[in-house]
Amino acid sequence: MPTLNKIRAALPRSLRGTRTPGSPAGAQLARLRTVLTIFFALDGFVFAGWVVRIPDIKDQTGASPSALGLALLGVSAGGVATMVLTGGLIRRYGAHAVTVGTAVLLSAGVVLPPLTRSALALGLVLLVFGAAFGSINVAMNSAAVDLVAAMRRPILPSFHAAFSLGGMLGAGLGALVAGHLSPTRHLLLLALLGLAVTVFAGRALLALPVPKPPPGPGAADRPRAKPGVEPGIEPGTEPTAAELPAGRVRLLVAVLGLVALCTAYGEGAMADWSALHLKESLDAGPGLAAAGYSVFALAMTAGRLSGTALLLRLGQNRALVAGGATACVGMLLGSFSPSVWGALAGFALTGLGLANIFPIAIGRAGELAGPNGVAAASTLGYGGMLLGPPAIGFLADWFSLRAALSTVALLAGAASVIAYAMQAVQHGGRPRRG
Repeated sequence: MPTLNKIRAALPRSLRGTRTPGSPAGAQLARLRTVLTIFFALDGFVFAGWVVRIPDIKDQTGASPSALGLALLGVSAGGVATMVLTGGLIRRYGAHAVTVGTAVLLSAGVVLPPLTRSALALGLVLLVFGAAFGSINVAMNSAAVDLVAAMRRPILPSFHAAFSLGGMLGAGLGALVAGHLSPTRHLLLLALLGLAVTVFAGRALLALPVPKPPPGPGAADRPRAKPGVEPGIEPGTEPTAAELPAGRVRLLVAVLGLVALCTAYGEGAMADWSALHLKESLDAGPGLAAAGYSVFALAMTAGRLSGTALLLRLGQNRALVAGGATACVGMLLGSFSPSVWGALAGFALTGLGLANIFPIAIGRAGELAGPNGVAAASTLGYGGMLLGPPAIGFLADWFSLRAALSTVALLAGAASVIAYAMQAVQHGGRPRRG
C-alpha cells in the first residue's frame, strides 16, 4: 500500500482520485463517456443540418428578415420553455432516460421545418423542435456533470467538442447536398440517421448506472492557492458549494447563466445568420455560404478539444475572460470584413473564443447546484438564443446585417467583463489580491 500511495502522490492533481482505468468501475466510466459523446455529436449533427437549410426555407416561406427572425425565435422559445421542466423529469426518471427520449424527439422534429409554407407555420413547428433541442441539452449536460464529478477531471469541454464536431459534419454534409437534395429530402435523411444512432447508443446508455463520486479526501486534496491569492484565482481552486453560503450559490448560478446568455446569443447568431451574411452581404455562392457555419463549428471543435488542458492551466475564470475577449475581436472581423475569406477568418476566431465559455458556465453551475443548477443556467443561457434571432432580424431591417452581427461582439465582450467581475461574487465581494 505505501507503494500505491507514492504512485498516487506522483500523479498530477487532475488525475488523483479518479477510478483506475483498468478496473471495472473505470471501464464503466469510459464506456459512459463514449456513449455520452455520441449523443452530444448527434445533437450537433442534427441541429447543424437544419441550420444550413435556413436560406432555402426562407425562400420557400417568402419571409422577410424580421419575419424569419421571429420564426427562428421558436427554437429558443421552445427550448427555454421546457428546460426547467426537464430538470424535474431528470429528478424523476434520471438523466440517461431523458437523454434518450429527447434524442428521439429531436431526430423526428427536424423533418418538420421544410414542410411549412409561411413564417407563422415555420415558427410553430420550430417550437416543437426547440423543445426537444433544449431538453436534450439539459439532460446530456446533467449526465456529463455527474461523470465529471465521478472522474474528477474537467472533461466537460470534450463533450461540447463532440457537439461542435457533429455540427461541423452536419453543416459539411448540408453544403455537399444543398445543390442536389431538397430541404425535405435532406432533413428526412437526417431524421432517419438520428433515430438509428439513438437506438444504437440509447440501449447502451440506459444500461449504464449514474456514476457516483468516488470516496476520497475531497477538498483536502484540492490544490492550494499561492499565499496572498484568493481560492479561485489559481487553476483548480474554485470554491465548492460547501464553501459558499446558499445565497451566494444562487447568485453565482445566476451570474454564470448571464455569461452563458451572452455567448449563446453569439452561437445562435452564427447558426442562424452566418450563411445569410455570406450570401447577402458578400455575394458568396450557396456552397461557400453554407461552409461559413462549418468553419465556425470546426474552430469551436478545436477549442473544445483543448478545453481540458486550458482549464487545468488557466482555471475557470481566466478561461472565461480570455474566451470572451477573443470572440469579441473575431466577430468584429467577421461582421465588417469586405471579403468572404476575411469573414471566414473572423468566424474561426469567434469559434475559438466562444468554444469553452458555455460548457464552463454550465459545468460550474452543475458543480454548485446539481441538475437544478444546470437547468437554471441553461435556461438563462438559451435566453440568449431567444433574444438573438429576432434582435438580429430587426436590426438587419433597420440598419444592416453587418451592424446586427456586431452585437455578437458586444455581448462577447460583456461576457468577458462579467466573468472578470464574477471573482468578487465567489468571494463575497473581496477584491482580488496578488
